Parts: sequence; C-alpha cells; structure tokens
Amino acid sequence: MDSIREMDSSNSENATLNVGNNNGITISAALGSSSSPSSSSSSSRYENQKRRDWNTFGQYLKNHRPPLSLSRCSGAHVLEFLRYLDQFGKTKVHTPICPFYGHPNPPAPCPCPLRQAWGSLDALIGRLRAAFEENGGKPEANPFGARAVRLYLREVRDLQSKARGISYEKKKRKRPPTQQQQHQQFPTLPPPPGAS
Repeated sequence: MDSIREMDSSNSENATLNVGNNNGITISAALGSSSSPSSSSSSSRYENQKRRDWNTFGQYLKNHRPPLSLSRCSGAHVLEFLRYLDQFGKTKVHTPICPFYGHPNPPAPCPCPLRQAWGSLDALIGRLRAAFEENGGKPEANPFGARAVRLYLREVRDLQSKARGISYEKKKRKRPPTQQQQHQQFPTLPPPPGAS
C-alpha cells in the first residue's frame, strides 16, 4: 500500500477548514494546492468538499497519538474519527429516557446531546472513500469501505431514526410506465363504424 499518496500540508495554501460548535472548538486543516492552477477555480462544490474532507482526515491522522500514516489506517481509525466528529454535531439526538424521544419537532428544549446527522456522516464517508482511491489507494484496502464502518453508519441511521421520529427509508424511484402499462391505462378502442 506504499503507492498511496500521503497527505502533505507543506505545499498548502493559507486556507483552512473550520468545523466548530457553540463551545468554540475548532479543527483546522490546510487545504492542499491543486495540481493545476485553474482546477481549483473550476472544481465542483463536491470536489472542493471532498478535498477539504480528505485534508481534514489527514490532519486528524497527523494529530492522532501516536501519529498514524494513511497506509496504516484501518476501519477502526475511521470509526474513531467519526466519533470524534460527533462533538461538532448540530443534530439533537434524544435518548430513550427523554420525554421527546421519537418526536421530530419537540415542543421544548432538552439536555440530549448534539451529534453529527446520519446523512452528513454517510456523505462524508462517500467522499472520503472516493478520495482514498483517487489518491492511489486500492479499493479492497479502503478503510472507508470497511464492514465495520458500514455497520456503524447503519446503527447511527437506525438510532437517529427512532430518536428523532424520522424515517430514513429510501425513496422509491418512479419508473416511467412501460408500453404494456400504457396500453392497460388507455385501452385501444375499435375504429369507429365506417372507418377503414
């Protein structure tokens, strides 16, 4: 796995990604300069966010005690990172003993903890999984695709769904009706008499 490009902030711009909460806790990660000068201005929001997430994870690994190299990173380290990010969450997740457990819009404040929303974590893992492979990692060795990470995300989704009273079921796509279904909806009528 030596072919994975390690995250390097020595060639970085003076921009930072700040993830904070009301307590003023901040994580700063240097944004790496892009390979071509025009690519940063023409990159999509998704690509920019993916780069920021990748650099934030790299900063997390660098600040880890003991420091971790990307090639030694496992699904367990990814889970540790996700749990660490919870302290910056803005989504109220009610505990089972809270009177508002299962209520999507509680009528009053409660002391339940703020967490990262499941959708945010799911999107973050998707971006980091793609960034890992774009930076030379092999898909089969991708720590962001580890079974433990998928199980953790499912557990968070289920817990938040119950605690917040919100269903996270996948929406079924509407498929265009097939020709057979169209014929059933609009049966063909026999031609009017005298028309041939």
